[in-house]
Amino acid sequence: MPDSVMPDSVLGLAALIVAAVFAGAAAYINLVEQPARLTLQPGPLLTQWKIAYKRGYAMQAPLAAVGFVLGLAASLTTGEPGFMIGGLLMLANWPWTLAGIMPLNNRLMAFDPAEPPAEVPNLIRRWGHLHAVRTYLGAAALAAFVWANL
Repeated sequence: MPDSVMPDSVLGLAALIVAAVFAGAAAYINLVEQPARLTLQPGPLLTQWKIAYKRGYAMQAPLAAVGFVLGLAASLTTGEPGFMIGGLLMLANWPWTLAGIMPLNNRLMAFDPAEPPAEVPNLIRRWGHLHAVRTYLGAAALAAFVWANL
């Protein structure tokens, strides 16, 4: 295989893989899980969202952090700016989640699925739009890591 298509860094390839998993999971949430959950009645909708949110958080938060660390390390070892760009895009998920999504997450988590307010479907629909930013950030990080690995 010619050198031009081999990754310059194992760290860079690992960053690419982590970003691909993150972006894939985020896209699945927006394209598959979110539309399916929105067909449910408010109580089951809220119950499903709460379960999925906890599991998604446990998966995606570490992936964003690991993607950043790997991107930073690959950038430092190779000098490729794409690794730094990808790493920063992965890291951007943290402030976006904390500032842009967490207030709504906390509000939804406080509702009782046995007595959900009528606004639950609209709030979860809004949550999906906010979560889409995470999907875009993951896809952009993946693109940066692909570019840096070329």
